[in-house]
Amino acid sequence: MSYRLFHISEQPGIELFEPRPSPSAFDKIAGNVVFAITEQLLHNYLLPRDCPRVTCYQSANTTIDDKAHFFGNTTANYIIAVENRWHKQIVDTMLYCYEFDTANFTLLDECAGYYISYKPARPVNVTVIIDIIDELLKRNIELRFMPSIINFGEAVSNSSLNFSLIRMRNAKA
Repeated sequence: MSYRLFHISEQPGIELFEPRPSPSAFDKIAGNVVFAITEQLLHNYLLPRDCPRVTCYQSANTTIDDKAHFFGNTTANYIIAVENRWHKQIVDTMLYCYEFDTANFTLLDECAGYYISYKPARPVNVTVIIDIIDELLKRNIELRFMPSIINFGEAVSNSSLNFSLIRMRNAKA
């Protein structure tokens, strides 16, 4: 199977990604790693690093009720919810999308699209993303701006959807 792996950063000009401690606990990680994300779920990271977000999508295990409740009124394949207060920073932030050779990466979490490498990773390509919102909307994403994402995150995490709750420690109640 052919796939592409990426790392999103607000920092330009990174020539080598050195393995670092994982920011989250994973039983399968034994040491410092370089994280990468699949192209399918790249949109989860097309936001400023510290921006809290709830992302979700349907899987074969998603119930009919959850499909109707969360995706019943949209044709989007994915939903990303962010807080209203992040709008200006999202508009003002420039991102750098670094692509990696997949050779040294192994799958960590299929639902989240995470791959890891215990070896340093040199980008094979970099794309500058100037307009985050435009880039997200090109990807069949429903981007929701909400006063708070706490309740939505709880509802999604208690559903049968595949989801990621990212930087929720920065979310406001």
